[in-house]
Amino acid sequence: MASSDLEQLCSHINEKIGNIKRTLSLRNCGQEPTLKTTLDKIGNEIIVVNELLNKLELEIEYQEQTNHSLKELRESLEEDYKDVEHLKENIPPHLPQVTVSQNSANVTDLDPEEPVKVEETAPTKKPPKEQRIIKEMPFITSDEFNGIPAYMKSRLTYCQINDVIKEINKAVVSKYKILHQPKKSMSSVARNLYHRFIDEETKDTKGHYFIVEADIKEFTALKADKRFHVIVNILRHCRRLSEVRGGGLTRYVIT
Repeated sequence: MASSDLEQLCSHINEKIGNIKRTLSLRNCGQEPTLKTTLDKIGNEIIVVNELLNKLELEIEYQEQTNHSLKELRESLEEDYKDVEHLKENIPPHLPQVTVSQNSANVTDLDPEEPVKVEETAPTKKPPKEQRIIKEMPFITSDEFNGIPAYMKSRLTYCQINDVIKEINKAVVSKYKILHQPKKSMSSVARNLYHRFIDEETKDTKGHYFIVEADIKEFTALKADKRFHVIVNILRHCRRLSEVRGGGLTRYVIT
């Protein structure tokens, strides 16, 4: 064996012996009454630090979720702003223009012996068929959000609750567009959905707009999980919806 290998082996063994001595020394320290109290305090401090780290992780997760919701809200507002700008720049020419009536200004200029020309008015068009308005759920206001009990909203944010309202409205509109659609123009998929919608109607939901969890799954990306049901409870508290149960289904009725 080369001398360098022997020196490395000796160094390794000495290192292991040193580690064992330090371990035994620490073990003996734990048995001394004067040091045991200090070690117990250190142990308690470690537990407190660990709890603080757990809270910090939860706070970071909460801030990340809030940041994500704010980004989605910003993107939605930017899209709405672009739509408004587009509408502003592309006003349809057939819309009536606001003009100042000049009848009173021209009365004195008319020649009493000149016959007055009467312009023929265009025939009135038949008014378009009235479209049915689908009732949607209003968003929660900041005052309402502040009035929700802390135990009920937990760590949910104002934006997260309104995001769910937006998705629920999406499901309501999608469902009732199918129900208001002429049956002759329905696809086979829409027809199957139509029959399901009719079967889910009850005497308590007649005349009201409502959805079930199957509609949420069909028309949105929401999951009917524990978080969703917590938000539904908040919406019931804020009188945005009510629940009608029966036949193994929970119907979320827009109020």
